[in-house]
Amino acid sequence: MPDFIEFTVDKFTFQVATDRLYTDAGVWARLVGGRVQIGLSDFLQQRSGDVAFAEVKPAGTRLDYNDEVAVVETIKVDISLGSPVSGTIMEINPTLETAPDVINQDPYGGGWLALLNATDWEIDRARLLTPQAYFEKIKQLAEEETR
Repeated sequence: MPDFIEFTVDKFTFQVATDRLYTDAGVWARLVGGRVQIGLSDFLQQRSGDVAFAEVKPAGTRLDYNDEVAVVETIKVDISLGSPVSGTIMEINPTLETAPDVINQDPYGGGWLALLNATDWEIDRARLLTPQAYFEKIKQLAEEETR
């Protein structure tokens, strides 16, 4: 179970897991056994609404940094997600096929999207936000939206 930093704005509490890195758009990435696991941040999934459908590119798909890796449909919006790393999709979360709402229920655990074999983790990692930097970004955004 990761540690979290969190904040509350209005009636919403947002968590940022401290054991991974983030894109500006709210996709997280963490190294797991030599591969990079990716998913949606708590902030992104809460702002987007209840997930009705999640379609990840098939295993074997090669991606460059920020290429579309998945499309998530919610009751509010359809979101095209850019890959936080360059590489090849090795595995897709099988739970998404029958229970895509796991993204809302457990965004940092069971709600992961895919595992990628990164082409160059060190280069891509330098492009991503630290948990603290992402936390500051979304906190400011959430506070501005409630004004």
